[in-house]
Amino acid sequence: MTLRYLTAGESHGPGLTAIVEGLPSNLEVDAAEINRHLARRQGGYGRGGRMKIEKDQVAILSGVRWGKTLGSPVTLSIRNRDWENWRQTMSPEAGDRQQGVAVTHPRPGHADLSGVIKYRQQDARNILERSSARETAARVAVGALCGILLRDLGIEVLGYVTEIGGICARTSMEDYQKRFALSEDSSCRTYCAEAEQAMIQAIDAAREAGDSLGGVVEVAVLGLPVGLGSHVHWDRRLDGRLAGAMMSIQAFKGVEIGLGFEAARRPGSQVHDEIIVQDGGFRRRTNRAGGLEGGMTNGEPLVIRGAMKPIPTLYTPLQTVDLETRRPYAAAVERSDVCAVPAAAVVAEAVVAIEVAAALLEKFGGDSLEEVRHNYAAYDRYVRDF
Repeated sequence: MTLRYLTAGESHGPGLTAIVEGLPSNLEVDAAEINRHLARRQGGYGRGGRMKIEKDQVAILSGVRWGKTLGSPVTLSIRNRDWENWRQTMSPEAGDRQQGVAVTHPRPGHADLSGVIKYRQQDARNILERSSARETAARVAVGALCGILLRDLGIEVLGYVTEIGGICARTSMEDYQKRFALSEDSSCRTYCAEAEQAMIQAIDAAREAGDSLGGVVEVAVLGLPVGLGSHVHWDRRLDGRLAGAMMSIQAFKGVEIGLGFEAARRPGSQVHDEIIVQDGGFRRRTNRAGGLEGGMTNGEPLVIRGAMKPIPTLYTPLQTVDLETRRPYAAAVERSDVCAVPAAAVVAEAVVAIEVAAALLEKFGGDSLEEVRHNYAAYDRYVRDF
């Protein structure tokens, strides 16, 4: 069974849509659980005015009956409440075309300029509406669905912030569940109270300066079995698929697993994890590999981090040029956030959940949840007896 999904919709269009194919039947789905994750994405210190307008709620349009999946494609819809103010500007009807509303000052660091050149457009709005991070609401909804499946099998996906604007959450805490629990009560979605206060001050300073801040998010996946992914071909390596998913998030510019780039600075004796026998099973003494070796999960917690650049929309805009006259201008200003890193942690959690669920269904897939559970339990017995 192959799990796949598509999203559609523009930032100020009528709404966002996601179609998910490959979920087994009989998975219990509650819209309230999806809405909980959508609300988490909308929170966080540094978010802008758009979040005061949108109150994201999902509508399940297909693939679920009486609270359970049918095995057919699931369609999720999220209405944009701000659409009421953009009906004519974003209308699909030719007769609603307006003069003088084209965005002709592309923003440095955004998809604007490359997009108008690639798609032969004169109005950057035709690019920025789809390239906007508003699209991530649909991916969070899909990730919430996948999270329901993973939790049924005892797997947790936990996302939080480790850095904003160069301020790092410093702690020796290795309990990922505790990190997550503390971050859920944090306005910056971090587990370090001291760092949180410094992050808030940095975000306030950036707001005053008309600037923006980026940061680093971490996702930990607990309860994974050995052997998701494969070493046998490049596109079956789970680390590669996870890295691609993280880098697909708007504004993400880097990704690392386990020690990541730090592994390049250490000798091998301080990088690789010694193998031990614990409680009758094979374990690693440390987890510097971040739960992945040779493109496969090794039974330890999967730990992946992503670096998000500052949002390119600045209220003190950088210089650009006009698409028509080619004369210098200040870049266009769209309503935006000062810092969206806390929200990005929720998005990262979602895309990781999607990729892990896809890998799990590839290995244990069946048409029904009962079949998946049976296959998973049989493999678990085999691993325990190995």
